[in-house]
Amino acid sequence: MTWLSYTKALNRALTDSMAADAAVCVLGEDVGAGLAGPTLGLQKRFGPERVLDMPLSEQAFTSFAIGASLAGMRPVVEFQIPSLLFLVFEQIVNQAHKFRLMTGGQVRVPVTFVVPGSGSRDGWAGQHSDHPYSLFVHAGVKTVVPSGPTDAYGLLRAAIADDDPVVLFAPAGAMGVREDVTGPLSPVPLGSARVHRPGTDVTVVAVGHLIADALQVARDLADEVSVEVLDPRTLHPFDWEALRASLRRTRRLVVYDDANRGCGFAAELLAAAAEEGLLLSPPRRVTRPDGAVLPFALELDRALQPRPEQLRDAIRAAVK
Repeated sequence: MTWLSYTKALNRALTDSMAADAAVCVLGEDVGAGLAGPTLGLQKRFGPERVLDMPLSEQAFTSFAIGASLAGMRPVVEFQIPSLLFLVFEQIVNQAHKFRLMTGGQVRVPVTFVVPGSGSRDGWAGQHSDHPYSLFVHAGVKTVVPSGPTDAYGLLRAAIADDDPVVLFAPAGAMGVREDVTGPLSPVPLGSARVHRPGTDVTVVAVGHLIADALQVARDLADEVSVEVLDPRTLHPFDWEALRASLRRTRRLVVYDDANRGCGFAAELLAAAAEEGLLLSPPRRVTRPDGAVLPFALELDRALQPRPEQLRDAIRAAVK
């Protein structure tokens, strides 16, 4: 039995990937010191030629990583806060994401972008607390949000091995999660969802760290309603067949998503489920409010985040 933390799982995935393939390299700000956690000890083991501390210019080193991927490397770029993705959105979406298509498949762009600590961390305020994964889903970039350590390991291994750009969001709310690991860790195929808890009355799709809340609410309501908890793991490409199979069992849907409401990932799932005519009642979503910017004040910060009591209310409304 081994207790594996989320951060250590990311670190182990990077270590195993670099040991298995000399083309894998890591770059970002302070990655040599491993200040964010996932890159701790990598520079000492693999050297500064493969674990590169970069200057404070995200656009520059993101473009550098994309160029390296075109030349045959498999770079992993670490961004310590999610708002840095806004600075490099053009490089990721308009360059890395489109280049393979625009060359008729003549080149690959195997670059992975990792955000350890996405979303709210108490007191980090508006510019450090976003969960912008819906932007990358909308653009069609492969996007993953692991909910726990084993999936963090497996999805990062799969992302690094993928021949297309992948953005991995490691939620701040999950970074302290630990799991009891009894067997070998292995890659998790991109695009495969996971049912954490089977149920018959309502499907709850929860993203990232909110899986823990969803499972607790499902246990709390067990005498009242049978809740199936589905973890998409990969937001794009999404495992639509897993959702269809779940909804054929339950015919009701609630999405629990720590991102802004308008034009968000939750809205897309609700729309798709409604279009397929699988639902017996209106679908529900529990998210941040429209256009939410989390303030510095802790009480206001927490008030804007989706909460378990909101999920309980939504589940009860769905099964009326």
